Amino acid sequence: MGATATRDLASELRVSLMRVVRRLRAQRPDHGLTLTQLATLGTLERCGPLRIGDLAAREKVQPPSMTRTIDVLEDRGLVERRGDPSDRRQVTVTISPRGRELLKEDRKRREQWLAARLAELEPDERAILAASVPILDRIARS
Repeated sequence: MGATATRDLASELRVSLMRVVRRLRAQRPDHGLTLTQLATLGTLERCGPLRIGDLAAREKVQPPSMTRTIDVLEDRGLVERRGDPSDRRQVTVTISPRGRELLKEDRKRREQWLAARLAELEPDERAILAASVPILDRIARS
């Protein structure tokens, strides 16, 4: 594939992925959280308790911004702040059971929508998409 064809593929893929992402976002339950707040909950679920500075670094935001995000999530009962056992001057943030349930419902609704769309495809089309997942994941992580 030449450079022009690669650029064309990149453009088409970008547009298609953006459309899918928009459709998935539209399936989110009406919980009133921003994407940043949802991403923060997801990071806490995957990584476990984190200090605000570490959480900010993972989410690529400044610590004061993360503090505001955590304030909102804590007010809604979705996260809890706890003293850091290894350094009493620090505080760690952990996802609460309510936060886990919200994430579970959010993912379930979007996955149901996507599964219904995939079920509409021909088996060979689903196989192509399945083979593409590791490649797309590698691109996303690069």
